[in-house]
Amino acid sequence: MPLALVVAVFLAFSVPPYLTLDPAQSRVPAPAGFAAHYWFLVAHITFGTIAIVGVVLQVWPWLRRRHPVVHRRVGRVYVFGGAIPSALMAATIGPVSPLGPAVGALNVFAALLWLGFTIAGWRAVRQRRFADHRKWMVRSFAMCMSTLMSRALSPLAFLIVMPRGGDEETMILNAATLSAVLSVLVLLLLSQWWLDRKPKPASAR
Repeated sequence: MPLALVVAVFLAFSVPPYLTLDPAQSRVPAPAGFAAHYWFLVAHITFGTIAIVGVVLQVWPWLRRRHPVVHRRVGRVYVFGGAIPSALMAATIGPVSPLGPAVGALNVFAALLWLGFTIAGWRAVRQRRFADHRKWMVRSFAMCMSTLMSRALSPLAFLIVMPRGGDEETMILNAATLSAVLSVLVLLLLSQWWLDRKPKPASAR
């Protein structure tokens, strides 16, 4: 429930400007010479919304245990109607990020990780390697949350870069780069810690 609440707040803030399909309402300026940028961005946000809602349901233990058929169907939607197309769109528009080449490269890197983890998880479950499927999908979940985590870490990034001084634009670029780096690193480390932790005995649980 806390995760669902955080995701709901994030979507309530991020999605509405794009519901009108008006490029003037976009929070991401279109780069020169890339006329279709806005529509790739809208596609990324649309598929990303499906993915992040789907993944919240997928990590819900009660749903997995009590309704495995629903878990499988939502999983297909997450993979083919959310994660894969959203990651492809992110990899397409990532290199032209208005926050600079470093953030653009990190966006592409995170998108390719998300794509690779998701496909590996799907292949594993098709081959009935359920333990591997779980590991890859935990990592896919982590990368699905990278944009949300980056926004959450932005205030901390600003606090870190502010003592260095400089003009406002430079501080914004530095903070955006730092929050993007921290987002990917924190999520990868947390997901690996989650997978490596020793489960408690049944009696303790």
